[in-house]
Amino acid sequence: MTHNEQIKQGKTTALVSYILIVGVLIAMSMNADDRNKFASFHIRQAVGLNILFISFGLILSNFNNPYILLGFWIFVLILVVYGISTAINGQQTPVPFIGKLCQKYFKNL
Repeated sequence: MTHNEQIKQGKTTALVSYILIVGVLIAMSMNADDRNKFASFHIRQAVGLNILFISFGLILSNFNNPYILLGFWIFVLILVVYGISTAINGQQTPVPFIGKLCQKYFKNL
């Protein structure tokens, strides 16, 4: 299978992975049989984004400052939109700040 065919086949799974944590779980089950490398790359990115969102969300919820929370939401939204846009364009570009760590620590996904 060529690289372009692999991207074409894995694009739907890659896009589904960015739909909250439920999307990651659905994408993981969609990718369980054929293990598409393009889809796996984006699943790892989405897992990292979800962990970032949950962990920082728990920490920042202790601060009762709406500006901190708004900044956090905007930051995560920008990273998710970046991940979705790279998946749509058929690219395997890591998400800024955490993308390379996601590829390193979640390489078994």
